[in-house]
Amino acid sequence: MPTQMQRPLLLLPFFLTSILLYCQPISTVASPDPTFSPSNGTDYIRSGCGATLYPEICYASLSRYASAVQNSPGRLARVAIKVSLLRTSHMAAYVSNLSRQSDFGADNRAAAALHDCFSNLGDAVDEIRGSLKQMRQVGAAGPSTESFQFQMGNVQTWMSAALTDEDTCTDGFEDVGDGEVKTEVCNRAADVKKLTSNALALVNSYAATGTP
Repeated sequence: MPTQMQRPLLLLPFFLTSILLYCQPISTVASPDPTFSPSNGTDYIRSGCGATLYPEICYASLSRYASAVQNSPGRLARVAIKVSLLRTSHMAAYVSNLSRQSDFGADNRAAAALHDCFSNLGDAVDEIRGSLKQMRQVGAAGPSTESFQFQMGNVQTWMSAALTDEDTCTDGFEDVGDGEVKTEVCNRAADVKKLTSNALALVNSYAATGTP
């Protein structure tokens, strides 16, 4: 049974694999709309991002995927989830590396905070992956409003749980003195939370359409 200190080292290959998988270009298998233009796509993304808490961050992170999103709220939500998953996986790998280094340091409180943060990020990665899997199944059972709302409810639950875990990630640093590691981890965690918050907002917007 691995100890808490061993867990980051054992799971590092998992997160590195996740990063490699999700660094692939984000695309859609849907047939292209002959009336679509890149400018229309970016305008649509900017408009959709208006429903988020961090619209400028939303647009900056998603505008490059205009050709995949086109004018679809479902594709926009799905791409936002993928971007959130990628960044959370990167963050988990980063914290895992810091955790292994901290095991040899003198600050036990910082080491414990890093291990707790890593554990929460690991849960968040699993939850975002679960939401993405559910999103891929939306509409598979046919154009049923009841089925759509059930599936989207699952996506919302997964993303909300991930956002909570990302928020909890830095709780352990409240008892850690100010320093470079604490500042960097907290700043990066804040950036990741903003992306997940935006993704959840876009999921909520898509769910509100009631149409798979």
